[in-house]
Amino acid sequence: MQFDPENNVVKLCAQGMAAEGEPEKARLYFQQAWNEATTNFERFIAAHYVARQQPAIADKLKWDETSLELALTVQDEQMQEVYPSLYLNIGKGYEDLGDFDTARNHYRLAESFAINLPEDGYSTMIRNGIRNGLDRVGE
Repeated sequence: MQFDPENNVVKLCAQGMAAEGEPEKARLYFQQAWNEATTNFERFIAAHYVARQQPAIADKLKWDETSLELALTVQDEQMQEVYPSLYLNIGKGYEDLGDFDTARNHYRLAESFAINLPEDGYSTMIRNGIRNGLDRVGE
């Protein structure tokens, strides 16, 4: 999926990623992106990155779920490519909280959308993450 490098929310998230060695600084960039987002597409992106900097599993899961909910409202066929990663993140959150049944359901959803991924290194990483998650929760 292509992201407009001139979009201010995308720029803020890129700055946050560059600052991830300093978690508080990164968190500020991602929060600013969330605060400035004006569309559900921008909010989905910002929520995804806000989730990355949450110290508590439950808070990370909440932001991952928010990102998915927003992504599902965006009417663009290319969004199919982000669902596997979003469901994978949510599955991992539930797994980390010990809710293996819910984790398994999300890993299965991630797997069902993985058909939409291109054949590249990132997609291989996502597919492996899904398979490993399913293995960990007894699938």
